[in-house]
Amino acid sequence: MIDRIWSGKSPLYLVLLPLAWLYGLIANLIRYSYKAGLKKSWRAPVPVVVVGNLTAGGNGKTPVVIWLVETLQQHGFRVGVVSRGYGGKAERYPLLLNESTSTAQAGDEPVLIFQRTGAPVAVSPVRSDAVKALLAEHELDIVITDDGLQHYALQRDIEIVVVDGVRRFGNGHWLPAGPMRERESRLRSVDAVITNGGTAQAGELAMILEPGRAVNLATGEQRDAGSLKNVVAMAGIGHPPRFFATLRQLGVVLQKEIAFSDHRTYSATLLSAVIQPGQTLLMTEKDAVKCRAFAQPDWWYLPVEAKITGRKAEKLLQKISDLILEKRP
Repeated sequence: MIDRIWSGKSPLYLVLLPLAWLYGLIANLIRYSYKAGLKKSWRAPVPVVVVGNLTAGGNGKTPVVIWLVETLQQHGFRVGVVSRGYGGKAERYPLLLNESTSTAQAGDEPVLIFQRTGAPVAVSPVRSDAVKALLAEHELDIVITDDGLQHYALQRDIEIVVVDGVRRFGNGHWLPAGPMRERESRLRSVDAVITNGGTAQAGELAMILEPGRAVNLATGEQRDAGSLKNVVAMAGIGHPPRFFATLRQLGVVLQKEIAFSDHRTYSATLLSAVIQPGQTLLMTEKDAVKCRAFAQPDWWYLPVEAKITGRKAEKLLQKISDLILEKRP
């Protein structure tokens, strides 16, 4: 239902417009209070790059963060990552991740980034505290913040917005009448717009999510996803239909599609109940980081990798590299 409202296919958004106007008023007041210096913001001693979005729901932001971290690492830069840690609850903040940190503590996306990149990761509701914790323990050249475009208490040097190229901005209204955290006009003030799927518009960087081979959660075995039989697909991400569509494109015959809420907490009992004997459970990598501790032999996940190429991507990376070199002691 929410997709129909936000896409403009349902007139129910009209009922929610007063709440949306209130949301927009508050969001603008917060932004301009920082811009005018009425609220204090903190600047890190190293460059900060924000990877965020204008809309609620999954746009492919975390794969962009992983792509950016890995690319900068390949250029020899020391990269740290901070996140709000949605879905996690730590005993104290800021929390520096290590090999034993659970998704219950840090949230699924920070754990996924830590496992994929090996970069230092810290989470805190106050992102400046997370940055300070990273810098106290690691010598870093740059910090990437996963989400936080609207977290103006942390100053940033570069802003990158990820856009769903298919859904774009729906009906264009603020939450809850539409999907917008900020208006589309905000794109004029950011450094780069990365479009996930669909058709990139003028000035935008085109991105595709390239799937890898399916990986068994229990053994690490890899197979072509299309070779899996009797598949039940599940996804607890911002936009599950994208994952299911990817599986069908890979030739996976789906017996069932199960969409969970984003950042959903799983248990062995819950997931064992969604499949029957002889069926295979196939999930996203973001889901997998929450399920490894109790994985069954017939549970698999599909990793994806952001592919962003071309002259615009090279210019963005060069801009970030130049900024790092400029700010190095």
